[in-house]
Amino acid sequence: MTWAGLLEQWALIEADFQQTYGIDLDTPGLMQTRSWRWLKARIYGLLSAETRINRHFAPPERSK
Repeated sequence: MTWAGLLEQWALIEADFQQTYGIDLDTPGLMQTRSWRWLKARIYGLLSAETRINRHFAPPERSK
């Protein structure tokens, strides 16, 4: 997984931010007032929780 790969799934990240953190990333000016560190920490949080972005990159294993 790369940052480029993550950012290609921006729609999943946006939906997860809204559901998990209650933050609408489309709010005018929001991203200009936040640091890269702020965004990165929250995306890492999404990847370690039961979220769309987590399921995209780590789908559940199929039973045999």
